[in-house]
Amino acid sequence: MVDVGKLALITAAPTLIGATVVYAPKVFAVLSRVWAEKAPQQPQPIGPPIERLATDLRRLLRLHDDLTRSAHMAMCAHRLWSVEAAIAVRATEAARALGVAHQEPPPPGNLTRAELIALLHSLADAGMVLPSSLGHFTQHGRL
Repeated sequence: MVDVGKLALITAAPTLIGATVVYAPKVFAVLSRVWAEKAPQQPQPIGPPIERLATDLRRLLRLHDDLTRSAHMAMCAHRLWSVEAAIAVRATEAARALGVAHQEPPPPGNLTRAELIALLHSLADAGMVLPSSLGHFTQHGRL
């Protein structure tokens, strides 16, 4: 009986070692994923810091103002559209960070001019410091 046990062990050992080599990483990956899910999660910010959003938004608004005052309007129409889309993305992120009511556009940056103007005014009303002269985005030169 002992000889049969030794024969079974000698026959099964390579298979068990091979199965251990193949399946051990997968088992450890699953165990580590379960372990990480059970660990308490630290709160993570949902976007960039509000200071960076405000700085980017002011820079983009100044760039937009410079482009609208440019004499070569036909040459920079595509760039103007790109800057407006970037302004819409940053304004939406800032509104989300400040808790200002806003409309979420399906594609990022796809706000109409009226929606963008309303959003910029809402951000200014919420306390975000924006340039006083914003070209076509202001009513009577005030924000």
